[in-house]
Amino acid sequence: MATYIIVSVVSGVLFGIMDGLINANPMAIKLFEVYKPIAKTSINFVAGMIIDLAYGFILAALFLLVYPSMPGGAGLLKGVSFGVMVWFLRVVMSVASQWVTYKVPVKALLYSLLAGLGEMLILGVLYGLALRPGQ
Repeated sequence: MATYIIVSVVSGVLFGIMDGLINANPMAIKLFEVYKPIAKTSINFVAGMIIDLAYGFILAALFLLVYPSMPGGAGLLKGVSFGVMVWFLRVVMSVASQWVTYKVPVKALLYSLLAGLGEMLILGVLYGLALRPGQ
């Protein structure tokens, strides 16, 4: 249980840091100008970190839940598989919806896809290396 809590907190903090790096870098700011008319002018840091910590706990629990059915014998391969699965469910589906619904530049959508893949793979590898059912 201690390992689960530690990994969940670490992944939640990583989630927050990576989201900040992905969305607040100069390239992203330029790519995401399309959202400027509807974007908030300030970020609620506390709420964002609480949400990211919750995501860390939820994703770690989901990883442990689906661990036996993930492909690969080693934790690392299971982590990569989990990262790709979560990327599809979280990022690809969101980007596809934006593509058909809004006038968002293709470069912004591709950036979201690739940055999201990197983020989910990092978290998946963390889970794969650190978590095992029954720990």
